[in-house]
Amino acid sequence: MTYECLEVERDGHVAIVYLNRPPVNAQNAQMRAEIVEVFDSFNDDDDVRCVVLASKTAVFSAGADVSERPAIKQKGPGAYWRHNRLVRESSLAIQECNKPVIAAVNGPALGAGFGLMTSCDIWVASNNAYVSMPEINVGLAGGTALLQRVFGKSRARRMFFTGMKVSADELYRLGLIEASLPPEELMPYVMELAHEIASKAPIALRYAKEASQVTSSMPPREGYRFEQNITVALSKTEDANEAQRAFLEKRTPVYKGR
Repeated sequence: MTYECLEVERDGHVAIVYLNRPPVNAQNAQMRAEIVEVFDSFNDDDDVRCVVLASKTAVFSAGADVSERPAIKQKGPGAYWRHNRLVRESSLAIQECNKPVIAAVNGPALGAGFGLMTSCDIWVASNNAYVSMPEINVGLAGGTALLQRVFGKSRARRMFFTGMKVSADELYRLGLIEASLPPEELMPYVMELAHEIASKAPIALRYAKEASQVTSSMPPREGYRFEQNITVALSKTEDANEAQRAFLEKRTPVYKGR
């Protein structure tokens, strides 16, 4: 399938989704609809076991396409609500994808671009990348819920009130990203990690993604019980038995996805 604002490639069991709306991957309605479509498709694609979200341009994403806003106003009652719904759904499609998703952030991730990054499960960046929530600079105020999930209160509110930038090196120092790398090392690092994840038992990966999502909003007791129930369910699969035999026999397991 071809897209206007995305490019999709496959490398074994890894799918790579490239944002490709030059020059800065400003997110318009078309890009967001395509993100929802492609990530929903991965849920039903057993050949995909891990997804990488990257960019074909020097900017990961400069956020929302501000030039769309006048046109939204002209569409009449309900237009802004539909717009906001699509904004939410493009991020939720990534969060709720049943395959692990790695963000390869090769440049600035601003506003909604930072939102796409944080919708992924694992974050890796090049050392020329930075993040910010600059809505305050165009007279708007969005992103505080996201910022306060990622940063502590003071840093989150400083970013929200000022639009300040936080570099990849600072994100790494704070322990928020896996690595801050020279640009030429970013994709090799991310692809090695993606293939490592994709080598695991497919059913276990899906359950692991579900557990990560669901337990993040559960009280500890209920979250622990949820994970234990998953372990019981996985223990009855052929893949779990194969993994345990392979471990004892000191060989690479061969998974069948059942």
